[in-house]
Amino acid sequence: MKINDKNSSSSDNNNNNNNKSSDGYQQQCFNVDDFQILAKKRLTPDLYDYLASGSDDEQTLLENSRAFKRWYLRPRVLRPVGNVNTRTVLRFGGNVAMPIFVSPAGVHALCDDEGECATVRACANASILFGLSQHSTRSIEEVAEASSSSSSRSSSTSSLNFYQAYILKDRTRTLLLLRRALRAGYKGIFLTVDSVRFGYRECDARNGFNALPPPHRLVNYDYDYDNDSEYSPTTATIDESDGSCTGVTLDRTYNSQEKQSWDQNSEQMFEQNVSWEDVAWIKEELKEQGKEIPLVVKGIMTAEDAVLAVQAGADVIMVSNHGGRQLDGCMATIDVLPEIVRAVNSIVPIWLDGGIRRGTDVLKALALGASAVGIGKPVFFSLGVGGEGAVSYMLRLLQTELEAAMAICGIERIEDIKPTHVTRHPLYDGMSFRESSIETVLRSSL
Repeated sequence: MKINDKNSSSSDNNNNNNNKSSDGYQQQCFNVDDFQILAKKRLTPDLYDYLASGSDDEQTLLENSRAFKRWYLRPRVLRPVGNVNTRTVLRFGGNVAMPIFVSPAGVHALCDDEGECATVRACANASILFGLSQHSTRSIEEVAEASSSSSSRSSSTSSLNFYQAYILKDRTRTLLLLRRALRAGYKGIFLTVDSVRFGYRECDARNGFNALPPPHRLVNYDYDYDNDSEYSPTTATIDESDGSCTGVTLDRTYNSQEKQSWDQNSEQMFEQNVSWEDVAWIKEELKEQGKEIPLVVKGIMTAEDAVLAVQAGADVIMVSNHGGRQLDGCMATIDVLPEIVRAVNSIVPIWLDGGIRRGTDVLKALALGASAVGIGKPVFFSLGVGGEGAVSYMLRLLQTELEAAMAICGIERIEDIKPTHVTRHPLYDGMSFRESSIETVLRSSL
């Protein structure tokens, strides 16, 4: 973890995670945004900016959260709400304690020494779905083991992990990573389809953040392969002083430092000549593994693409604009959700991420047709201020807020959330308040 303390020694930094329990985040964090405020004080500026920023002018980054405030909940009264319960069964996603999951996002170890292992334990303890990024800093197998260990300690917790894949130029490696995840027990696959190129990360270029800081690596690439059935740690040389690798790994690609920002270096691994046939290719691979593995196509922002994704084999559509880090100037995910629901909701479930910061945001998304919502940035900021414990605490805050919002809207069960629980303000056209037709009639009659 990178600490924003000019006076701290390297040994202080290394021991930081052992002292997180006494850092007092519970006395300073009362909502999701508080974790970000605290993280900004504790992380170095370049790391904080990498986590918090979006692409270009960050219009879409800001819209993701602001757009929720243009949707309004409709409270219902005098309804029994003595047994509010956020537990639900997600189609293709299993039984979960609440319809909130951790979206796949890489490099958790930049914020906590245990990286994705800390996050997956928090998810297992909360009984929610965890998405592991292909660009994780702890391996597919390590994270699966951490999740299983956490679940085995308590009968009240359960492990539900999905693996996220990019399509690489090296298509053999793409499939082998997928097969490793299935062997390790991952229950589903996120296929990210919006990242043939990454949005330009101007903030990272300004800060000189163009490579993973040592000793961090994208460890899932540190494997040799000779055939489809054997995987072993790489025989390449790993320099422990700077974390660099030589040999079969892709370290020299994603950490090449040829471009000014790290995302622009790491995108060089991705296949750019992709089509919907590649979604069908991944779906066929999952079928050949002989398992009923759901395929979540992540990165859909239009009704047209939602239909094409379903035709290509998607089991779940995930509405996502990559947290405002891809195409700047596109709409917020909550605002494109209705058109996608109209197009495919009767066929497949729809998940969403982008801008979720409150339990009321969760309720609005569910009322508009999503069956689950993901969170990304809040996970990093929680890790940065308190590791696994802070992630668990943040998830409990969200669940408490969701329970309260449900109760005030007269809802006891997730399945009882309806489109009638949310609306646009009748006097709001998205830009400014305007006079209603009723007011016009009344005024003209005076």
